[in-house]
Amino acid sequence: MGAGTRGALETRAYIHAGGDYDWCPVSEHHLPPAVLADYRAPGWAAEPILPVLHRAPPGGPSQLLAAGLERREPVTTAGAGQPYSGLERRWVIRSCPLAEAAERGLRGRLAKAQAEITALNTRGRGRRRWTAPRALREAVDAILTRDRGHGLLPVRYTERVWERPRRRYGGQDTSVRLEWDGQVRASLDQEAVAAAERQLGWRVYVTTQPPEQLSMQEAVLAYRHEYLVARAMGRLKGRPLSLTPMYLEREDHATGLIRLLSLGLRVLTLLEFGVRRRLAIAKATLAGVSVGNPTRATAHPTAARLLEAFQGLTLTSIREGRRRRRHLTPLARVQQRMLALLDVPVAIYTRLCPDAHKPP
Repeated sequence: MGAGTRGALETRAYIHAGGDYDWCPVSEHHLPPAVLADYRAPGWAAEPILPVLHRAPPGGPSQLLAAGLERREPVTTAGAGQPYSGLERRWVIRSCPLAEAAERGLRGRLAKAQAEITALNTRGRGRRRWTAPRALREAVDAILTRDRGHGLLPVRYTERVWERPRRRYGGQDTSVRLEWDGQVRASLDQEAVAAAERQLGWRVYVTTQPPEQLSMQEAVLAYRHEYLVARAMGRLKGRPLSLTPMYLEREDHATGLIRLLSLGLRVLTLLEFGVRRRLAIAKATLAGVSVGNPTRATAHPTAARLLEAFQGLTLTSIREGRRRRRHLTPLARVQQRMLALLDVPVAIYTRLCPDAHKPP
C-alpha cells in the first residue's frame, strides 16, 4: 500500500482498530492546508526545533540532516465501521538536504524568470515589439506562472504614450495616431523569498506507537532506509525488464511473460540485497561500478550497475584443423570482489575455459 493511501485517516483508524500501529507521512490530501502551513512554519516560541539526525563524514565536521518537533493531536473518525478516537503523535520534520536542494531550485527558477522578463525590453531585429499593455502583461504572467514566481517577483511597468501624426493620403485628411511603448522590470522580494524558503523541506509523519517503542530519531532513520516496493514495480514495468508495453493478445502468453519477468525481478532484488548486506556487515564500499567515474565508491550499488560491470567478458574459440583453442577474458579486480560479496567462487567463471591463460 502506498503512503498516499495509508495516510488517509480512515485507513489509520482501521489499522488501530485491529490492535496494530501505523506510521506514515501525510500530505495536503490528509491534512487541511491551514494545519500544514502552521506545522511547516518554523520558529514556534514554545516548541523549539530539535536536532533529529546528524551525519559525520570521514574527516569532516558533523552535518545536520534533519530537525523537527513532535505534537500530539486528538483525532476522531470511523474505521471499518467502528468509531475511533485517540491521540496521534505527529512529527514535523525538516530534511536539511531536501530543503537546500529545493532552495537552489527556487532561486534558479526565479533567476531564470527575472532574466526572461528583463529580455522582454530588448529591442532589435527578430524581437517582438510590444504595442499594447495587455500583450506585455500576458507575456510576463506566463513567465511567472511557469516558474511559480507570483508574489516573489514584484513587477513594475513603465509606459509611454505619444502622438504620431499621419500624413494626408489620397482622400483622407491628416490625422493623429496614438503610439504606446512599455518597459517592465522584475525584482526579488527578499522577505517573500525567505518566507517561501522556510516552507521547504518539511514533512509531517503520524503514528500511534508510544514513545518508549519508537522515538522520533528512530522513526526518521527507519524511514530513510525503508524498502520501497514501488521501485521493484518500476523495474518490472520499465528498465531493465520492460514488461510494458505488452504486445500480447493471448492470456496464457501474457501470464507466462509476467511470471518469467517476475523471476528476473527476484534475481535482481536478491543480487542487490546480497551485495549491500555484505558491504554493510563489513562497513565497506564498492568502487568501480559508476560509469564515467571508476574511483567513486558506494555502499548501495544497484543491480543494474553490478551487472553492467561484467560487460565486455567474452569467450573466444578458434578452430585450427582438428585443434580448438579458447580464450576467456580475465576478471578484473572489481568483478572478483563482487563475486566474493555474493559468495560465488571465481572457479564458476574460470572453469568455462581451463586454458584461458594461454592466448589463442
